[in-house]
Amino acid sequence: MSIALEFQDDIFRLKKLELPARYYHFFEKENYVKLLCVGEGIFPGDKWRTKITLENSSSVFSTESAMKVYPSAKEFSINAIDISLKNSNCEFINDELILYKNSKLIQFLKIYADQKSTFFYTDILSSGRSFENFDFTAMHIRNKFFIEGTLEYYENFDISGDNMRKYLQRHKAKMLIFAKLYIKTGANDAFLDTLAQQNFLSFSYTKTKKMVIGTISAENMHIIKNKINKVWNIYRKILHKSKFNLGKQ
Repeated sequence: MSIALEFQDDIFRLKKLELPARYYHFFEKENYVKLLCVGEGIFPGDKWRTKITLENSSSVFSTESAMKVYPSAKEFSINAIDISLKNSNCEFINDELILYKNSKLIQFLKIYADQKSTFFYTDILSSGRSFENFDFTAMHIRNKFFIEGTLEYYENFDISGDNMRKYLQRHKAKMLIFAKLYIKTGANDAFLDTLAQQNFLSFSYTKTKKMVIGTISAENMHIIKNKINKVWNIYRKILHKSKFNLGKQ
């Protein structure tokens, strides 16, 4: 199950589509693509592949709804995303990840960007369904970011729901929804300064300062999405873009 699409000089082309993957492409002042699944979620053994290529282009991407990962006795569900950027801008705003009880997920995210390209990518982890509390079995994250062909940041970790619960209990945490943001602006110093002025303090540079990474936590989904939107608006202002409405209100 996969989708591959590209923009070249802001012209959209669909390269591959396998059900149940679907998409909507809109153009109102700038390109906007909603990615969705015609189905209930991602099941054990499923392999989702998303490939995005932008050249001399700019586009906003979002998901239509939360990604639901179903229980598994053995096999992992796999979500693989590859994004390649050449003199382009990519803004990818994910909805939340809902890991059902006893679910297993591996995520592979790779972003390749040249010096002139910019990107804003977000992931949200919820505690599960409303009656669950990080009851998933395992989640493996392998996120790689390349700038001009050189690995700038590699996020590689494995975590179980049990370990997640114990960690939160030890720290008496009340904010149980988490977002991770991966950003390249072309003006990272000004971006970080503005974030600090807006009291977003959990953001920092990667090793050679070519990217900014950050985390946000909140007590509910509404608050965390509002916080992400505030950071995203700062990003768009740095790029001299106006606010963008994802059409999900």
